[in-house]
Amino acid sequence: MIRVTHGTTPPNFIKNIITEDLKSGKLNKVITRFPPEPNGYLHIGHAKAIWVNFTLADEFGGRTNLRFDDTNPTKEDVEYVNSIKEDVKWLGFEWEELHFASDYFEEMYNRAVLLIKKGKAYVDDQTAEQIRETRGTLTEPGANSPFRDRSVEENLDLFTRMRAGEFKNGEKVLRAKIDMASPNINLRDPVIYRISHAKHHNTGDAWCIYPMYAYAHPLEDAIEGVTHSLCTIEFEDQRPFYDWVIAETEVEAEPHQYEFGRLNVETMVTSKRKLKLLVDEGYVDGWDDPRMPTISGLRRRGYTPEAIKNFVFEAGISKAQGTVDLAMLEHFIREDLKMKAPRTMAVLDPLKVVITNYPEGQSEMLEAENNSENPEMGSRQIPFSREIYIEREDFMENPPSKYFRLFPSNEVRLKHAYFIKCNEVIKDAEGNVVEIHCTYDPETKSGTGFTGRKVKGTIHWVDAASAVPAEFRLYEPLISSADDEEEGEAEESEKVEVKSFLDQVNPNSLEIVKGFVEPQLAEAKPHDKFQFFRHGYFNVDPKVSKPGAPVFNRIVSLKSSFQLPKQ
Repeated sequence: MIRVTHGTTPPNFIKNIITEDLKSGKLNKVITRFPPEPNGYLHIGHAKAIWVNFTLADEFGGRTNLRFDDTNPTKEDVEYVNSIKEDVKWLGFEWEELHFASDYFEEMYNRAVLLIKKGKAYVDDQTAEQIRETRGTLTEPGANSPFRDRSVEENLDLFTRMRAGEFKNGEKVLRAKIDMASPNINLRDPVIYRISHAKHHNTGDAWCIYPMYAYAHPLEDAIEGVTHSLCTIEFEDQRPFYDWVIAETEVEAEPHQYEFGRLNVETMVTSKRKLKLLVDEGYVDGWDDPRMPTISGLRRRGYTPEAIKNFVFEAGISKAQGTVDLAMLEHFIREDLKMKAPRTMAVLDPLKVVITNYPEGQSEMLEAENNSENPEMGSRQIPFSREIYIEREDFMENPPSKYFRLFPSNEVRLKHAYFIKCNEVIKDAEGNVVEIHCTYDPETKSGTGFTGRKVKGTIHWVDAASAVPAEFRLYEPLISSADDEEEGEAEESEKVEVKSFLDQVNPNSLEIVKGFVEPQLAEAKPHDKFQFFRHGYFNVDPKVSKPGAPVFNRIVSLKSSFQLPKQ
């Protein structure tokens, strides 16, 4: 596979480690891996992990493998495998080799047998609850299992029978035999195999025992010759067990684990358990809902790979944990789109304006530039006639001071068109404004150099006769507070209770409004992006938009007070 250059990482401690490893001759190559568990869709935090692994390896002429840590068949699915591949490619990365942890199940089993023969592993009959109760605390040692001193022969027999399917789920486990008094709880005889009579997406019914993630992961790294196993900081306490597995299973390669701070973004959930709950409970319409912080959700909303990669570059690589302001992510999508997205007009809350002195039945085409900051994008022709739509908020019957939009007797400029003056307000029986009657000055046409007088307000509009009905989806954060749950495999009884988090779901995270767009947008294609004057940047929804009936997702509003820190 052809290796693609993805840029560089900013100065960071992992880069320093790799530089020293190569300089000292400790290593002569760099191999990293991106190892997701296929139990959900990737999210914004994974975007950083992908970027770190691929970019660092690329900087040193190395390679990166994509590997699926598929050791838990009850939660994994081919759907997740396919979505992860799509996301990695969409971000612009190509893996050197594709692997599955399940490809190594036989090797992992044989290494577990070796541990038993060395007296380093034993079969335990205790329940998950009993194991948890005897693990101890941060200040108190754990208690040895009553089955800890089984003979090698008995353990080998029981483990063989576990593989043969003689026992029920939860009836027995295989545990590493390390130290129940260790100050690191991860070394207190962790479970390394459990029974699960479940069909695996890759191996089918070939296995009914499966390795635990913490045991499988270092073996996968060793088998693939990974030199630098990069993971997020919550795995730091598991590194001693990682090293123990490498040493005691006597694998030839000796990969090393290095941890960096994970990427947390304000109001974005980065727990796959919680994201799945949102999907399963119907709070969103799928993993790719534009409100979701998944890569597929960000893609559907309209984010670009360039914006996301620039964002994670700015977030940097360090050991520090913290939460990044959402405004920083939004800054980078604005920066990426401001020169790319054509600027056009859309009216989201229409109010009809009749230009009473414009000839009935007549229309004309007006020239409008597509992007004032990028002249190379050229211009377009937009229709103009007697009736137009403006934004309802651009008219007030009794405006406050310093209101420069349309009100009785006031004159404003129509973007790319003429000056109009409000002369009459039409209301319905309830007193609601339903129509505005104005006159226009034909001498004030945009582009003619008119300088006779000036107006303080400019408003956007669409031609009523040719405007295309459209749906606009406006988003607010889905969750009211930042999420800080750590990822990683855990026993069911240890998992954080996530249902209470649903109380934080914002009931107003989606607003759907109906309005109009310029006629050329009728055939807008999925993922076409536009800047709508005053409303923000929008993306054509790839799932629900149809020719002639476009649906636009607002990616981000136009303005922000966020500023990057000075270098």
